[in-house]
Amino acid sequence: MQQQILEFLPARKGHFLLESGHHGDLWLDLESLCLNPGRAKMLAAELAAPLSKLAVDAVCGPLVEGAFIGLMVALQLNVQFMYSERFARSWEGGLFPVGYRIPAALRPALQGKRVALINDVINAGSAIQGTFTDLQSCGAEVVDISALLVLGGAASAFAARVGVPLRSLAAMPNNLWISTECPLCAAGVPLQDVAGFAAPVEA
Repeated sequence: MQQQILEFLPARKGHFLLESGHHGDLWLDLESLCLNPGRAKMLAAELAAPLSKLAVDAVCGPLVEGAFIGLMVALQLNVQFMYSERFARSWEGGLFPVGYRIPAALRPALQGKRVALINDVINAGSAIQGTFTDLQSCGAEVVDISALLVLGGAASAFAARVGVPLRSLAAMPNNLWISTECPLCAAGVPLQDVAGFAAPVEA
């Protein structure tokens, strides 16, 4: 299963700025995940299978690719689908400069709902953490966090902290550094901002 997932996601090694503000040496081209919707649907079905026992009312995924997989999972479970959007927070150069929030029109429907939080790949976890916090502010109960692929240990640490099960179809070790401790910076390797994370995000 891990090999199948990695075939969806072309990987590059280098020195990359991540959404969380961390630096890393691995970049996955997530945009290619749904080039073959049939294969993506198959993986979504694998994520959905254990959730059928949790009596979830809704599935929520962070835009963009996490929401695509979340929608496929919601279709498998025949439950409501919600999504969260990325926005800029007050930031002074630290970690997690962006947050995630549910659109206003969807927020009332989440009150009292049991929600599965779905993502494509979890690395440092900024999308999952931001979406989780906003789901709680909407009065929802997050009963599961699932992803196709989990990189490193940040997701496990977050799930343990909030007391919610974490499931994934595959997992891989990964390197994350804060900028002041990044060995690639120290070695003079140019930092690549592939997704434009250093640019302002609409609030």
